[in-house]
Amino acid sequence: MAALPLSLPLAVPALAAAAAYANGKYLLSYDIRLLSSLVSTVARVAWWANRGRLNLFYRLEDLATSKSSENRIFLRFENKTYTYAQTYDTVLRYASWLKEQRGVQKGEMVALDFQNTDTLIFILFALWALGAVPALINYNLTGKPLAHCVKTTATRLVLVDPVVAGNVGEDVRSELSQVTFEFVTPELERQMLSHEPIRPPDDARNDATGTSMGLLIFTSGTTGLPKAAIVSWDKIAVVGGFTSRWVGTTKNDVFYTAMPLYHSTAMLLGFSHTLSVGATFAISRKFSTSGFWDDVRKHGANIIQYVGETCRYLLSAPTRTDPTTGESLDRQHKVRVAFGNGLRPDVWNKFKSRFGIDTIAEFYGATEGNFATWNLSRNDYSMGAVGRSGALYHLMLGRSVAIAEVDHDTALPHRDPKTGFCRRAPGGAPGELLFTLPPADVASRFQGYYGDKEATSRKIMRDVFLKGDAWFRTGDVVRWDRENRVYFSDRIGDTFRWKSENVSTAEVAQVVGLHPGVLESNVYGVELPHHEGRAGCAAVVFRPAALLSGDGVPSSETLKTLATHVRAGLPKYALPLFLRVVRAGTAQTTGTNKQQKTSLRSEGVEPGKTGADDVFWLRGDSYVRFRAEDWKALQGGRVKL
Repeated sequence: MAALPLSLPLAVPALAAAAAYANGKYLLSYDIRLLSSLVSTVARVAWWANRGRLNLFYRLEDLATSKSSENRIFLRFENKTYTYAQTYDTVLRYASWLKEQRGVQKGEMVALDFQNTDTLIFILFALWALGAVPALINYNLTGKPLAHCVKTTATRLVLVDPVVAGNVGEDVRSELSQVTFEFVTPELERQMLSHEPIRPPDDARNDATGTSMGLLIFTSGTTGLPKAAIVSWDKIAVVGGFTSRWVGTTKNDVFYTAMPLYHSTAMLLGFSHTLSVGATFAISRKFSTSGFWDDVRKHGANIIQYVGETCRYLLSAPTRTDPTTGESLDRQHKVRVAFGNGLRPDVWNKFKSRFGIDTIAEFYGATEGNFATWNLSRNDYSMGAVGRSGALYHLMLGRSVAIAEVDHDTALPHRDPKTGFCRRAPGGAPGELLFTLPPADVASRFQGYYGDKEATSRKIMRDVFLKGDAWFRTGDVVRWDRENRVYFSDRIGDTFRWKSENVSTAEVAQVVGLHPGVLESNVYGVELPHHEGRAGCAAVVFRPAALLSGDGVPSSETLKTLATHVRAGLPKYALPLFLRVVRAGTAQTTGTNKQQKTSLRSEGVEPGKTGADDVFWLRGDSYVRFRAEDWKALQGGRVKL
């Protein structure tokens, strides 16, 4: 046998190094994970669709009747646990009650106004068992917004969590006199459980197609009344299946969420995700900074979920210690992955480090959208990105995504006056994120908003880059760098112009948030007399140590160092010229911990219109109190910023 060339032992390490370099440069293994997760999920969902088993009731039934999973814990809530078999039995009883006592039929829509509870899960499955469609209502809503959502569903029946019964006031009932509001009290639940567990026949469910409506989920309504996004069975199944494979969830995992199930993050990327692999789903009624980690430890969670400022609130809480040993409880848990959207770059690594989280699974997507971006991050390379991908992914799916230059005057992608087409933003430059749609069959990928054709049409752009093409508008500005990392920049309506420059509120808020005295920062533009555009204003919640004791006003040292900090970190045109001091616990957020800007923007900085909040403005080397006489000086044109 011929001897091996002497160069071979040297060549093997070199080849391995080259392979590692190529993998690192082109993200091959990362792309393979993304694409294999997607392909296997799509194949599985197609198999279910061909057999008329897309409805999630069938997934529960399979797990509840299999010897290998029937006794596995499916649901954990407070101090209660339910196996898959127990859940299935309860669901059939609830379905019997809904059909026999309330006449719920196939195709009917029933609205659910609930905090996260075991009862909500049972009712969801019971409605699906009957072929009905659940419409999930934000349990924080009252008055006109609540009445609007119920009207949109055109339902005759709203099932209500007794804990939020006070939100269904007489004003809502009188406006919706034809609607029955049923409060699901413990007594009513006992009645439900007394019914026989009769399985509704398959013909109640098995005609559902991939584009059929499985759920109705309302948008947060930060810029107006909530819109009802149609969530198809394809989306429910694909999102749950894909994310469970991408994150690496197994049947032995416990997935914990305190995010509201009326929102797509908890419902699709939590509930459906868990059910896809037959794991355990642990929930709490609602998010609590003080109770979050106690719940995580109690349920033995491996995966936790966040949205918006959730991680910032957890990071701001003081460290708790074991009363017996005195040890910090920050890392006393089993969590390996934090999964969600909206984790700010200034919080990312601090959160990972303090709580010992190995992996951040960040994504970008919209409830009604047809595509998303994904970032499974374990290191600084991908820190802060809402998505990333490599060469293989771009080869296969790159044409599904585009970033278009934005005309901030019209809040639309910019169209070339000569060609009429939009232009793609150059590498690294910000632009609106667009997802492609099949021009001849848009509804196959984007079902739109229930009962609102006008809002649906506003999300679709045609003739964007080519004659006849169609794209979904996200309304969000992102930038895609040369390493194929995607970073969120701003909502198009939030970006403002000052000194002829576009200012990203998200990027300014990130810089402000890095000041050691700042707990939370929400940036927006305000109109001023005799000035074009909008001036930057930061609504800031300060840490207690940065405030003067007793009155909640930041110390002079804090105001001075913050001014120095923003001047060092931002160009002159992007400086927040005004500072609105918000008391802890009063910052305006949605039920999913996302910041709201609309009312702050409309109130502006005129003294007397900001309630109990103090306003300061940047003068020289510090922020100083903004007074009524200063506003009059602006009105009189005596001050130019």
